[in-house]
Amino acid sequence: MADDATTGAAAGGEAGIPQLDFATFPNQIFWLVVALVAIYFILSRVALPRIASVLAERQGTLTNDLAAAEDLKRQAVEAEEAYNKALADARAEAAKIAEETRAGIQAQLNEAIAHADAEIAAKSAESEARIAEIRAGALQSIEDVARDVAADVVNAVAPGQSVDADALAAAVSERVKG
Repeated sequence: MADDATTGAAAGGEAGIPQLDFATFPNQIFWLVVALVAIYFILSRVALPRIASVLAERQGTLTNDLAAAEDLKRQAVEAEEAYNKALADARAEAAKIAEETRAGIQAQLNEAIAHADAEIAAKSAESEARIAEIRAGALQSIEDVARDVAADVVNAVAPGQSVDADALAAAVSERVKG
């Protein structure tokens, strides 16, 4: 049994990890080189061209998208300039329309004022004519009343005397005129 234990220990020492056994290093290095060369050829012939094509496609997409974005930006700037020009034109047109409207309203107002002034002048002239007629009528009425009153006063002061109507009318007219 003791022999079995020593043989097991000796066998266990030799059994160890085969990767660390110096006797198998050349064989391991050979297979390492073969595996690395195989991986290199697989990557260089299959995986890397696919990755490169995906990267090139993405770069092309990015370039196209950037170009499209620049084009859209240019179109947006042009649209904004056109909008600003249209807005300025609309404001100018609105100002022109407002000025024309103001001028038209002012012309109508001036015409209405001139018409009203003409009506006022006509009514004023008519009123002045009526006032002159009334004044003339009033003066005539005052002269008539003054003659009658003067005749009555003379008759009351000197009853029975005859009064010269022409002299009395001349005296009253002279006194009324001032």
